[in-house]
Order: sequence, then structure tokens, then C-alpha cells
Amino acid sequence: MALLSARDRSPSPTGAARAPREPSRVPGLALAALGVVAASCVHLLVPAVPTLTAAVVLGIATAHLPGLRGPVRGIARPGLTLAGKRLMRLGIVLLGLKLGLGDILGLGWATVAMVLGVVTATFLGTVWLGRRLGLRGDQPVLVATGYSICGASAIGAVSEVRGSDEEDVATSVALVTLCGTLAIAVLPLLQAPLGLDAGQFGRWVGAGVHDVGQVVATAQTAGPEALGQAVLVKLLRVMMLAPLVAVMVVSVRRRRAAPATGTRPPLVPLFILGFLTMSALRTTGTLPDGVLDGAARLQEVLLAAALFGLGSAVHLPALSRTGARVAALGLCSWLVIAAAAYGGVLLTT
Repeated sequence: MALLSARDRSPSPTGAARAPREPSRVPGLALAALGVVAASCVHLLVPAVPTLTAAVVLGIATAHLPGLRGPVRGIARPGLTLAGKRLMRLGIVLLGLKLGLGDILGLGWATVAMVLGVVTATFLGTVWLGRRLGLRGDQPVLVATGYSICGASAIGAVSEVRGSDEEDVATSVALVTLCGTLAIAVLPLLQAPLGLDAGQFGRWVGAGVHDVGQVVATAQTAGPEALGQAVLVKLLRVMMLAPLVAVMVVSVRRRRAAPATGTRPPLVPLFILGFLTMSALRTTGTLPDGVLDGAARLQEVLLAAALFGLGSAVHLPALSRTGARVAALGLCSWLVIAAAAYGGVLLTT
């Protein structure tokens, strides 16, 4: 027995202890894939519900079902976290293929200035209000990013460079998604009372609604002209993502002037360079429609998987402790961007 014990205690032939195995990401990725399929089915059954919105809701629901709550927080967590981060980056890269420089220039400089003003007012106003409400961590910045730029995609991009807490990201995504979904039902009812024609309504929606899918769902209620104007203005807001991320990187670099690792975040993250490259490629006009359509479908799948992963990180009991303040921030930010966009549309037409 003593001999066996000594052998058991002896080092391995390589002289190194066996490294612990990394947890498998397969279960979480498989669950995210199932979430994408389920979200797509919801969209087919109820076309008014965008796939990305359904993915977030299903992710939140899955994390709180009694039979799945344990696996989601345990064996599936590594894969779901990977989906929420890496797949989000890939989806943002492909988002650049929706943005052609010629289309943006066709809007005119007055519209460009209007969108820039709306984005700036919404971002700074939301961050200021979030701090005043005492919200923790990166929540004010992330909510401001989602409202002012392009919803969950922008939140994912900024959270990457800031190293935001996963729960802050998930909470911000859930709030922005909820308000953007409500816009689909609310804004069309306001077109007539506000005296907006189809083109004005489209520009208002494009400047004031968060996610691209929500913009499409809202603007199409006023016809093709409104839809075309809304998509172009919305994509101009998407173009603001790259400079915003660059500003965030500079801020992080200043905060971490002497990091322990001796490294700093790159001034322009790789996935943002990919986004700009795809936008430049789209501008050349060399890509056939089939490639663009396929990329758009792939982008939706990637973002749906990422949003399912982020939704699964939402912990409702923890969210309820700051729920009133988060809801107040979301409502006020929604009012700010809607009012700023409305004023901007009236000034430029």
C-alpha cells in the first residue's frame, strides 16, 4: 500500500501536472442553435415579431425554466458566452455589407448633420441620466449606445472594447430590444397626429428606432417611400458605430494607462476594421445580389445566436432590484431620441 501510495504521488513522466480540461462549448452552442431555430419559427408564425427580438426573449425564458436553469448556468454557459461575444463580432462585420457610401451621400449633408445631432444628443443625454439614476457599471453607456446607434449590435461592439460585465450587457440588450419592439406598435399611430408625410415618417423612424429589423417593421406600415428613407437613415446611424467604438477605445486606453499585462486595447478593434472593409466592399458594387442576400441571412443567424446567448445571461431577480431605474432610463432615452429625431426631420424638410 505504501508503494502504491508513493507511485500515486509521483510526478508524471513529463514532470508537469496535468492541466485541467477546458469546459466544452458544444452544449451551449447547440442550445444557441436551437434558440435560433425557435426564434425563426416565432417570426414565421408572427411576422410582426422580428427574429432577433424573439431570440432575446427565448434566451431569457430558457434561463428561467426550472428544467433548463441549471444547465444554462452550468454546462451550457461557456458556449452561450462564446455565442454572445464571438458570434456577435462576426454579425457586426457582416452588418457592413448593408452600408454603401453612395447611398449615404445621396441623403444630403443636412440629413447627415441631423443624424449626427440625434446620435450625439441621445448618447450624452442617456449616459448623464443613467449616472444620475445611480445605475451601476457600464449600464448607462451600453443603453446609450443601443438607443443612439443600432440596438444590440452596437451594445455588443462597445461591450467588447470596454470589457463590460455580461449581466450589464444582457440587461441593456433586453431593455433596448423591449423599447424597440414597442416602437413597432406605437410610432405608426403617431404619424397622422404629428403631421408627417411618408418620407418624413420614414426618416423619423430611421433616426429614432434602434434595431434595423425594428426600423423595417415600423416604417413599412407607411409604404415603400417611408421604408426606403428609413433604411437609409438607419444605416447612416450604423455608420456612426466605428467612430463611437474608436472613442470608447481611447477612453479605455486612458483609464488603463499602465495595465498589468503591459498591453492596451487596439485603437480600432479587428471586428470594426472588418465592418469598415465590408462597407467599402459594398460601395464598389461588385458583389452580386445573391452574395448580399446570403450574407444578410447569415448575419441574422449570427446575431440571433448571439442575442440568445446574451438573453440567457439575464437574471430576472437581480434585474428586478434595479428594474425601476433601468425602465425609467429606457423610457426617458426613448423620449429623447424620438423628440430629437422629430425636430431634426422638421428642420431638414
